[in-house]
Order: sequence, then structure tokens, then C-alpha cells
Amino acid sequence: MDKRLDVITIGDGMVTMNPKSRGPLRFVGDFERKVGGAELNLAIGCARLGLRTGWISRLGNDEFGKYIYNFARGEGIDVTHVELLDGYPTSVNFKEIREDGTGSTFYYRMNSPMLTMTADHLPEEEIKRARILHLTGVFSAISRHDMSVIYRAIEIAKNNGVLVAFDPNIRLKLWSKEEARQCLGPLLPSVDIMLTGQDEAELLLGVSDPDDIIRSFAEMGIRRIAIKRGAEGSIGYDNGQRISKPALPPNAIVDTVGAGDGFDAGFLLGVVKGWPLDKVMTFANAVGSMVVSVSGDNEGLPFYEEVLQKLGLEQRIGR
Repeated sequence: MDKRLDVITIGDGMVTMNPKSRGPLRFVGDFERKVGGAELNLAIGCARLGLRTGWISRLGNDEFGKYIYNFARGEGIDVTHVELLDGYPTSVNFKEIREDGTGSTFYYRMNSPMLTMTADHLPEEEIKRARILHLTGVFSAISRHDMSVIYRAIEIAKNNGVLVAFDPNIRLKLWSKEEARQCLGPLLPSVDIMLTGQDEAELLLGVSDPDDIIRSFAEMGIRRIAIKRGAEGSIGYDNGQRISKPALPPNAIVDTVGAGDGFDAGFLLGVVKGWPLDKVMTFANAVGSMVVSVSGDNEGLPFYEEVLQKLGLEQRIGR
């Protein structure tokens, strides 16, 4: 029996305080505790789609850390390499949601437990056995003064035939445009699968036209590229083939956070299954459209059969 992980990711986990009412955060009095974090959202999305998924992380040895740990384990994620540490509080963020579903995030993660992780802490054998190593710019922003973990993880992957997937996921509340460009630029030639928003690609490359973005990434040796464009859909590239896919209309736009992570999970599922690019993009778009219809960072991440129902490929029986 093949016990390889399909996807393994490295990054922070947070408690997300979701507002119970919409509007500027200063007028919100009640919040609901949920779980968030880009890499953890990706892991949840992959696990719900049926991929064997591992998460490498460090959380505070506190009630929030234990809550996140149990939540991830309950989603079927391999948490063997998630540690609970004393002396470092679990990261927290507060979300602001406006009437149209868009919003802002306010982070309290400066003393993140992830700051204690070094390259020596990486589970090399686990990374070697994975099919895809997924990284984001969020972890890079937290650890920008010591990128050794990122570089070592990529080195292990590249030396063992593991695909490196990367989502810039640039959070300008965590670092400046210049810092992001300086830290992430050198990583790009090692990437096999680029999953980026169009604005993030423009920040990294200095070009805004999708064809120029694809050309720039392809010249670095990146074989698979997805450009996420929100309501305008997405553009995919795979070894010379380019496909543009319109967005699938969501049932409603309730909360846009996590849609990009859902798209990434859908795209990686297609890569693992060896699907043609057209099918990969259609599936990934469907996942992203489903996430925005539900409040919360990952509550809207669907299971595989739910995506098939969204695409009209399987009948939903309500009662």
C-alpha cells in the first residue's frame, strides 16, 4: 500500500476571530472563534478533496494551540510534525467583513511559534515521500530574517523528485512590497507549480499582462502556472498550453477569505490525479467559487463529491 503523502505544507496556524456583524471592526462587539492560516486552509482543502495531506507547524502550548491541533487532526490531516511549544502564544487574527463580503484582517502573530523552527527541525523523510511540497509567502513573511527553513525544504524536495508548489500569498500587513520581492524572488526558479493572484504576480515581476506573467514565470523554468483573477476567473498554463476559464458564479458572496486556498487545493488535486489542464482549471474554479459562499476561512472548503455536484457531474439528493 502506497503510504506517500500527496501534499505536505509548512506554515503557521491561527485562531481567527470572525465578526458576528458586518462593517468596520471598531463597531463589532461579538466574535466567533474559528481556525485559519493560509497553509492550514490549503491542507484542509486538500484533505477534504481526498488527498493524503501533512502539515508541518508549531503552535503555542495553550488552549488555542490545542484547539487548532485537534481541529486539524479531525480533518484527517497528518499532524505528526505539529508541535506545541511553551512560551510562544498561538497566533490570532481578527477579521473585518464589509457588506459586499470583502474585508480586512488584523494580525497578532509577531511572536509566532513558527519563529522557533529551524532547518534542522524539518522532517526530511516525510518531505521526501510526498508528491508535492506546498509553500506560501506567508511563512516567508514571518521568517524573512531567516529563510533557511524554506531553502532547506525546497532542497530536500528538488533532490527527491518532489514537486514544489508555491502561492505568493503576499500579506502587505506583514511586510513591504520591497521585502516581499527581495525574499520571494530568489525562490521562484525552484518552483514547479505557481499558484498566484494577478496582483501578486505583478508585484513580483513588474508586469501586469497575463501573457507577460506566464512568459516571465515560464522563462524561469516553472512548468505549471495558474493566475487567479477573482470574479474574472483564472488562466492556466502547462508546458506551453494556455487556457482561460471564466469564474463559476457563487451562490452568494459572503466571505472571500480562503477562496484562493481552495483554488490551490483543487489545482493540486488535478496535478496529483494527472488531469488535463482544462479539467484542472474547471475544478479549481469550482472550489474557489464554493468557498466565498460560506463565512469563515475554511468552512466553505468542499468535499470532492460536493464539487462534482457544483459542476453538475453528480446529483445531490437533499432528502
